Amino acid sequence: MAQPLAVQPSATPSLARSLIGMKAIMATSGVILFLFVVGHLLGNLKVFQGPEHFNAYAEGLRTVGAPFLGRGQLLWVVRVVLLFALGAHIWAAIAVTRASWRARPIGYQRLESTHTTYAARTMRWGGVIILLYVIYHLLDFTFGRVNPSFIPGDAYHNVVASFRLWPVSAFYGVAMVVVGLHVYHGVWSALQTLGLHRAPTERWRRGAAGVIAAAIVAGYVAIPAAVLAGWLR
Repeated sequence: MAQPLAVQPSATPSLARSLIGMKAIMATSGVILFLFVVGHLLGNLKVFQGPEHFNAYAEGLRTVGAPFLGRGQLLWVVRVVLLFALGAHIWAAIAVTRASWRARPIGYQRLESTHTTYAARTMRWGGVIILLYVIYHLLDFTFGRVNPSFIPGDAYHNVVASFRLWPVSAFYGVAMVVVGLHVYHGVWSALQTLGLHRAPTERWRRGAAGVIAAAIVAGYVAIPAAVLAGWLR
């Protein structure tokens, strides 16, 4: 009598398991980064309240957790978490892209607009721009290495002094537009994962993602635009 064939552990491809895992890591890290983008924007908008309020906000970030934590300790914990999330997001994105290339070594002859978006097609080079700006942003506002007018503890002055230089403001604006494209694609994909991908929710999903992304970009770009216009001085 023939013995039944045993199911081997390799029946489930390890590539499929790792792909699911990479997508989960990319989604989780993306949520963390999205929450930071929104929270950071709300804090940055305090610059329109003037130097006193903005500097108090910046100082509050460094003293939060006192007296149980030393000055700036919790802030550095948050920075490490964000850098880890950013690294995990980039790593997972590269892994998913390579898996996609291996699954289809011959590219599509024509990419239908219903199956992809401009934001999705530009995610890779956009990620490079964001990474470069994050490095510059830290050197500018955190360490003051690329800002000759940097004054430790005077966040308002440092923001105005940096954005008075139009190349810096232009780079910032480009980076924020790329962030907006990432946010649009992320929100669009998240709503799709939740099942909102059939008519009539398809148009609503794209609209909601677009409004959220546009609001974030407008909020960030308003700051250097106000500095260049002389409204913040």
